[in-house]
Amino acid sequence: MKKKSSVVIAGGGSTYTPEIILMLLDNLDKLPLRKIKLYDNDEERQNKLAKACEIIVKEKDPSIEFLATTDPELAYTDVDFCLAHIRVGQLPMREMDEKISLKHGVVGQETCGPGGIAYGMRSIGGVLENIEYMEKYSPNCWMLNYSNPAAIVAEACRRLKPNSRVINICDMPIGMENTMAEILGVASRKELDVRYFGLNHFGWWSSVKDKEGNELLPKLLEHQLKYGNCMTDGGGNFTDDSWQETARKVKDIVAVDPTLVPNSYLKYYLFPDYVVEHSDPNYTRANQVMDTREKRVFGECARIEKAGTAVGTCLEIGIHASFIVDLATALAFNTHERMLLIVQNNGAIENFDPEAMVEIPCIVGKDGYEPLSIGKIPTFQKGLMEEQVAVEKLTVDAWQEGSYHKLWQALTLSKTVPSATVAKAILDDMIEANKGYWPELK
Repeated sequence: MKKKSSVVIAGGGSTYTPEIILMLLDNLDKLPLRKIKLYDNDEERQNKLAKACEIIVKEKDPSIEFLATTDPELAYTDVDFCLAHIRVGQLPMREMDEKISLKHGVVGQETCGPGGIAYGMRSIGGVLENIEYMEKYSPNCWMLNYSNPAAIVAEACRRLKPNSRVINICDMPIGMENTMAEILGVASRKELDVRYFGLNHFGWWSSVKDKEGNELLPKLLEHQLKYGNCMTDGGGNFTDDSWQETARKVKDIVAVDPTLVPNSYLKYYLFPDYVVEHSDPNYTRANQVMDTREKRVFGECARIEKAGTAVGTCLEIGIHASFIVDLATALAFNTHERMLLIVQNNGAIENFDPEAMVEIPCIVGKDGYEPLSIGKIPTFQKGLMEEQVAVEKLTVDAWQEGSYHKLWQALTLSKTVPSATVAKAILDDMIEANKGYWPELK
């Protein structure tokens, strides 16, 4: 009999929580559970999901204890894994990040450019607080942290919680690999052996092989130069049109360097003028999420609660949830699975900052992870990464030191911002919008 684990989902009021629970319940053979807890500091929001999640759990396995709480001691006592996806400021602050940036003619995006920097300044304190709860109440727990912006959060963890049992992860490459497998005619992304390097939302695949060791990268690049990371008919694993458009834009990113497969988020850095031109400053991605996903998930949870059953639910397992289960299983049962994680470089990328938090393949077992060696990376990618990692480090400097100038420098250095003048104007607007969320800057 496998040991049963106890899990707390930090950010229990997230609309992604039900699909994480569905994935956990769908994989009880891999990761048996004895407890599932939800923790959020917004009781009203969490309560919109909690009863439905409890019904889902009880219908699948009534032996699993379920709890939704706003008490950190109750949440973090006796847990083996914390699945952390907190969003400080929630979607209304994401909307502010996006609209302030676009007001100044700059990319308005959740994790890239000024929006990502603003979000990072809000997220650092919340993630550190949750780490402290975990260390106080369950010191042997692992935190699988996918709170955004993952790169800035990971840098803050490296500096301020260097010995904590935190693993920083992101599902973005998983979504792309699902489509890559379709393009290549492979049954699953797990049938691919990949080499990948970069920063979070800022990386490249340098090798994509099948299980027989055949290199499929040239075939994939040939396809992407014509169609982007989409099927020829435009189909693929996309939740809406905006994601499909992002996948199509991969063809232009590949054209800049047709030797590596890029993460689709690079469009925000290499084509910021295109992104701004195709953005609506009055109706951003945050508005879209609030009007679609949020209403759909909360509405379905209300229906389940009223009906008293989850039979026939439209809630589905999400792509990122599977990644979390695989990681928890590797840690619990020493499976030595190969996974992309955000870790300190420490020479894995030979010609890059050893302190940088990079996204690379690692082997995961019961004692944590072991990064794989990447070797040297090309000049173009190295140059882009050096600029971006400096932005991330300056942002954490600004949070630690309460430094206005360090945050101005971070914004100025971002490839999405055209000048120090624009950076300062954005910063001043962001400070006003983030009162109560950011440290005071001097």
